[in-house]
Amino acid sequence: METKSIVRSILLLPLICLLLLVSCGAGNKHKENAKSVPMSVIVPIFNGDSAYSFVNSQVAFGPRVPNTQAHVDCGNWLESKLRGYGAEVVAQNMELTAYNGTKLQARNIIAQFQPENKKRVLLCAHWDSRPWADSDPNPDNHYKPILGANDGGSGVGVLLEIARQISMVPTTIGVDIVLFDAEDYGVHEKESSEMEHSWALGSQYWARMPHKNNYNARYGILLDIVGAPGSKFHKERISVHFAESIVNKIWSCASNLGYGDTFISEDGGYITDDHFYVNQFLGVPCIDIINYDPESPNGFGPHHHTMNDNMDWISADMLKIVGQTVLTVIYNEK
Repeated sequence: METKSIVRSILLLPLICLLLLVSCGAGNKHKENAKSVPMSVIVPIFNGDSAYSFVNSQVAFGPRVPNTQAHVDCGNWLESKLRGYGAEVVAQNMELTAYNGTKLQARNIIAQFQPENKKRVLLCAHWDSRPWADSDPNPDNHYKPILGANDGGSGVGVLLEIARQISMVPTTIGVDIVLFDAEDYGVHEKESSEMEHSWALGSQYWARMPHKNNYNARYGILLDIVGAPGSKFHKERISVHFAESIVNKIWSCASNLGYGDTFISEDGGYITDDHFYVNQFLGVPCIDIINYDPESPNGFGPHHHTMNDNMDWISADMLKIVGQTVLTVIYNEK
């Protein structure tokens, strides 16, 4: 793992030094936009080591597959952490039917910061892990559950660190962190390639029946598979279709922060992820930040849906890049 001594040094500074004066504006290099660049605001410095520890804590429970004790225990831990950061937490318990008829005891976890504030932004990720390593090179592993450090754990780790930062430095707007369940209980690839909508069951449920009547947010940001070293985030095409202006805002902000080599200003693939249902059923413009590897056969990298999706595929530096970008975007909201 790459050294993080600079981040550890930051932890020793007083709270006021943990703040970054930064804007999502394009900067002076785009002179034609100079008048539209907002005034800089104070943004907390995202701690990659802290996010890494949150991913590691999830993985320590084991595979977080619905109907298992590890799933129950991790869900309880997530609720407790979010309440500890001052959020009003709602557990949306539900029974979902998987593609193979299995009844899943599932739970969406919603953490609300400033729930009375009508100006809101949605941040989301899925917290469950894949019940089987159906892409593993070893056929003996095709029905074994995976740890899901990157696929599931990384997005949640980033959001927990964002929640920790919000608890210390409140945002101007309200923020909802929604952890979706049963995203990864989709059809086993050795059984069928059909049944696209067998995935993302928790977000399908929440988008149809959100935790509040008439729920609305300015936009949503979904984080999925965001922790691997060397990750590249292209502009996912469903996101561009539903919320191109939000995609451009986030990618521009990342570039302004110096992360243009990670947030690639090119179109990626079409990925049916949790954000699709938030757009389709709820009508909140929601985008997906997800690692896309055009050189990979499946687009997601060699560890995806294998037994190798463990902490070896988590980089604190990559979590920092993603988290700092999202923090900067939401703290610039007025």
